[in-house]
Parts: sequence; C-alpha cells; structure tokens
Amino acid sequence: MLPRAVTVLLWRTLALLSLLLGLVGTVLPGLPTVPLLLLAAWAGGRGWPALEQWLLQHPRYGPGLRQWRERGSVPRRAKWAASIMMTLSAVLMAVIGVQPWALLLACATMAAVALWLWRRPEH
Repeated sequence: MLPRAVTVLLWRTLALLSLLLGLVGTVLPGLPTVPLLLLAAWAGGRGWPALEQWLLQHPRYGPGLRQWRERGSVPRRAKWAASIMMTLSAVLMAVIGVQPWALLLACATMAAVALWLWRRPEH
C-alpha cells in the first residue's frame, strides 16, 4: 500500500492534469471539457477537497457538475453540442483520409457515446 502522502500527490496530479486539459478544451473543439472537469472534481474529492469545492461552486461549470453528481443528468444543450462535435469530428476524419478501420472504430465509439448520452436524464 502506498503512503498517504504519495496517494494524495497522485490524486492531485490527476485532478490538476484533468483540470488543465479541460480548460484547454474550452478553446479547442474536440477536446471534451465537461468529462475532464468531472474527472478533475472526482480526483479532487479524493486528494484535493478544496479544488473539488472550487469546481462545484464555479459559476459556469459548477451547476452541470452538481447535476451530474446528484442525478446523472446532462442538459439538452450539452447533448446537442457533444453530438454536433462528434459529427464534425467524424466528417473531418473522413475528409483528411483517416484509415478506414480507424474511422469505423471512431464512428462506432462516438455513436455509442451519443446513444448513451441521449439516454441520460435532462433535469
């Protein structure tokens, strides 16, 4: 078993890395902001409670994070945004000539994610 200090450091590293990638995702289309922020809050809850609370109280991202935690719900606007981005990603991969097996795998994965996402409650 790892010492407590090492475990906390690992959770904090995961939380910080997820947060940074999530912030990059706010300006880079295709990088999923909200799932990375969910991961940051989850990891923060295990090793950095102050970061977790900051994320949950954030004026822009906090409500969505709290809704996910409480009810597993995803707002309709987020579902549409994710679906549009996945579709644009698939089109871009086809246009740039990604290998057919990779395109098929990516599209199947995105279709499965979209199906799962649209089955989540909205409120």
